[in-house]
Amino acid sequence: MQDILEAIMAAEGSDRPERELAGLAGLAVPESYRGVVVRADETRMFEGMATRDKDPRKALHVQEVPTPELGPGEALVAVMASAINYNTVWTSIFEPLPTFKFLRRYGRLSELTKRHDLPYHVVGSDAAGVVLRTGPGVTRWSAGDEVVAHCLSVELEDAAGHDDTMLDPQQRIWGFETNFGGLAELAVVKANQLMPKPRHLSWEEAASPGLVNSTAYRQLVSHHGANMKQGDVVLIWGASGGLGGYATQMALNGGAIPVCVVSSPDKAELCRKMGAELVIDRAAEGFRFWQDEHTQDQDEWRRFGERIRELTGGEDPDIVFEHPGRETFGASVYVTKRGGTIVTCASTSGYQHQYDNRYLWMHLKRIVGSHFANYREAWEANRLVALGRIHPTVSKTYDLEQTGQAAYEVHRNAHQGKVGVRCLAPADGLGVRDRELRSRHEEAINRFRGH
Repeated sequence: MQDILEAIMAAEGSDRPERELAGLAGLAVPESYRGVVVRADETRMFEGMATRDKDPRKALHVQEVPTPELGPGEALVAVMASAINYNTVWTSIFEPLPTFKFLRRYGRLSELTKRHDLPYHVVGSDAAGVVLRTGPGVTRWSAGDEVVAHCLSVELEDAAGHDDTMLDPQQRIWGFETNFGGLAELAVVKANQLMPKPRHLSWEEAASPGLVNSTAYRQLVSHHGANMKQGDVVLIWGASGGLGGYATQMALNGGAIPVCVVSSPDKAELCRKMGAELVIDRAAEGFRFWQDEHTQDQDEWRRFGERIRELTGGEDPDIVFEHPGRETFGASVYVTKRGGTIVTCASTSGYQHQYDNRYLWMHLKRIVGSHFANYREAWEANRLVALGRIHPTVSKTYDLEQTGQAAYEVHRNAHQGKVGVRCLAPADGLGVRDRELRSRHEEAINRFRGH
């Protein structure tokens, strides 16, 4: 592994980094590598505890694991950096169910997928790094290519997946429903997960957009989501967070009018730094959408809608970008414009949504479910990053050994934007190839740092 890292680091001072990286093809693949895992024999460790009290630091371990053989259409990537997504939090607290059930199901699919059914699960659904090897049939990528990986793992043997890949019955999220994920020194991906690394970004910056940026693109921009247009009023929950930070940028970049909902003055300031003008600090303004565990407060829905109209000059949201779920969903349906769209994923505050159907049915609103993105959507979202139109939202980074702490902070909502993890990268700031492009966007690239 040290030889691989030294070869990648040699590209740092080179005027032709591609030449240095091409030498990776001649290096031996290690028999094992360090990865962040959860263990099958620990899945009951949090039984009886409330979700908020479950501690990812107790369940996430860094351990040496065997390097799997590559199958057809796959690639082995030396991972320089990864990032924390909420699915890693779910994995680490074994909610809504232990991911080993996903791995067993996948393992029954074929002889090749049996590799994934193991007593440990290498987690992580983001990665930036360098291709080391490719399996039979891979022609688009080769050793030495600098890449980022999106997290859609799909078999594409069923006709249902060939109009929209997300509809393939064997669609899975890599590193969550498959093994050999990105929070590790090496990762196994399907070659159609790979995309070019944005050349003006460091490894940790390039790793951070993957899952959330692609998810926001499908939810807002794609015709599979809200099909956002110029001038749309877009209500964005958690607008400075891992997902919302990209949704805010997508709205601004696409000529829409974001109304950013946050929970602190610091988060409100981050939204303004991104260019948003309309911000609601729900904590400061005391919005409480539930009277108790079983009863929502419709007076608060109305007060929230009035606050939105006050900011927009009397307009309701054309689109509501929903991901908190249970806590906010009733309010989201209520405040959406007649004929508008609530586009939803994740449900980080709970999956059981309750809303008053009169405000949906009689006002002709739509609820659209959205889950990650297909390859084309992920590629387009990554292209926006590579062009400097959308910027990373990394607030802080951790070493691989500190992944548990990183996931703990995301679980406790004690973070801003995205939390990065250095896997092979020995420090932040490495891997930048296009200094000129970076210099034009340096302030935007770093606006979440230190928050």
